[in-house]
Amino acid sequence: MRLKEWTMEEQEPLIHFLTTSVWPYHVNTHPGRELIEKAIEEGGYESDDVKTFWIETDESEKLGVVQIYDMQDEIPVFDLRIAENYREKGYGLQALRLLTEYIFSLEEPKIRLEGHTRQDNIAMRKTFERVGFVKEAHFRKAWYVPKEDEYYDAITYGITREDFIEGKTTPVSWEDEKVRRPNPAINWDFESSFESERLIIRMPELADAEAVYEAMCRSAKSLKPHMIWAQQKPVQEQVRENIRQAQAAFLAREDLRLHLFLKETGEFVGSSGLHRIDWTIPKFEIGYWVDDKFEGKGYMTEATNRIATFAFKELAAKRIEIRCDRDNVRSRAVAERSGFELEGILRNDRLAADGLELRDTCIYSKIKE
Repeated sequence: MRLKEWTMEEQEPLIHFLTTSVWPYHVNTHPGRELIEKAIEEGGYESDDVKTFWIETDESEKLGVVQIYDMQDEIPVFDLRIAENYREKGYGLQALRLLTEYIFSLEEPKIRLEGHTRQDNIAMRKTFERVGFVKEAHFRKAWYVPKEDEYYDAITYGITREDFIEGKTTPVSWEDEKVRRPNPAINWDFESSFESERLIIRMPELADAEAVYEAMCRSAKSLKPHMIWAQQKPVQEQVRENIRQAQAAFLAREDLRLHLFLKETGEFVGSSGLHRIDWTIPKFEIGYWVDDKFEGKGYMTEATNRIATFAFKELAAKRIEIRCDRDNVRSRAVAERSGFELEGILRNDRLAADGLELRDTCIYSKIKE
């Protein structure tokens, strides 16, 4: 692959490229010819301050385009687009690496390179991280999409010249992270997906929304005594937004929700994950619920065992808890079949899911010997 500088003589190929793909994570998802022509005329693609490059294969096949802004500044910003037919094939990762190398090889040294994306653009966020960019800012409701009349959160990533030259990644020292993440021996780049004998266990994706919604509707009655979310009928758009938030929390390592799918059929089985995380120990709490359709088949016990193994081996866990209502027989059975030890029962510890009475809480645990 290579970056090839765009020229004004290539106006028509650029317009064709931009108008024949849909750009779901850009403000204008379907740019029209007139808008692009106006931007070109006003120097939006080529000027002293803006450069545009084709992303090409060695055979000159055009895969994407990248614009670099603030070229006369020490801190340029970029916009990267990969055509629909070439997405999810690793080309974005290669293109960002080429772009980063180009910026830091310029005659006039650049201090840093930065880019912005929507919070729910998981593919781009992973691409940033794999190239060595660091999440530096989270702007709530800062990305307006006129076509949807909706605001999304915006994320800023950056890479410094020093980090690029030394081949390292220096995380931002957030004030609250001094407490949560002192110096644990944890690989923060752990995988977001793994498997058990019958299950695929992975980070939530927006594509899961419909299956999760259907499972919640199907299982709400049986889960109502123990789940706060089951007190009201699920709303599909709220489920989708909840998944979007779960993705962001997973990437920020604040909460690790995990969705469970059958290997054989790809069906959604239920939800679990590692919650109430304390990275200073590290310790986690496993929570779970299963679709009524798959109740009694041992899937949640299988998932719990595998998630616990993942936490101990990959996240350096020293303690894992399962907390559940004293009368939640099914949840207690999962904990006990998974080898968790009952440490105690906290009487009148919390309100019931419907908020009408006090309940006792059982605490089960496993520790790293």
